[in-house]
Amino acid sequence: MTLLISDDNRVRTLVLNRPEALNAFNEELYHATALALRDAAEDPDVAVVLLTGAGRAFSAGNDLKEMQARIADASLTTEGSHFSTMIDALTELPKPLICAVNGVGLGIGTTILGYADLVFMSTTARLKCPFTSLGVAPEAASSYLLPQLIGRQNAAWLLLSSEWVDAAEAHRMGIVWKVCEPDELLPEARRHAEILASRSIPSLVAVKRTIVDPYRAEIAAATLRENAHFQELLGGTANAAALAAFTGQGKA
Repeated sequence: MTLLISDDNRVRTLVLNRPEALNAFNEELYHATALALRDAAEDPDVAVVLLTGAGRAFSAGNDLKEMQARIADASLTTEGSHFSTMIDALTELPKPLICAVNGVGLGIGTTILGYADLVFMSTTARLKCPFTSLGVAPEAASSYLLPQLIGRQNAAWLLLSSEWVDAAEAHRMGIVWKVCEPDELLPEARRHAEILASRSIPSLVAVKRTIVDPYRAEIAAATLRENAHFQELLGGTANAAALAAFTGQGKA
């Protein structure tokens, strides 16, 4: 299974489970994650969602083989992908989302953190938004969410440079709330999740709604802008050259 799901003390844990591919998102994983988020939203016994990765990665981003398939078939647009299904589910999730970044977070493995209410990160983990190195545009409304979360200059560096950011720098920027030793990451994330989960679910939902609702229209607008630029650049000279260089790795 590409996604492992478990419940304990009103916390639903989702584990991205493609360790052989460093948990890179393919269509199956996007769809499974979207369904799991929606199920958690509707389950009256779930108060908090905790997301992490299996193995040594959080997520190595989009599966490049599927990106190449979109180039080969013009009908496969970002809007038609389950990527958008997952982003919609993240945007609409009414309950607190905690991310435990256990290893590399590349592309969507970083931009998904813009939807988290709390982020915990291992001291050995790293983050990277490789859009300019792949010759494409940002994704997941990161062009709006990251400046809101960490400020324009920090967001500009992440989105423009395609450079790695370690856990200490991620914490300084504010994209991460707490940095933990690897063996303490999940216990700490779960401890905080259970504190939240002990509270009234309607109250948790109300608090999150008051925080998130003002941003919903801007998230939708940013997504439209990003998708338009992404489709314009996908398959272009820079993108084709980058994908050819990454062919042996199979993901990015």
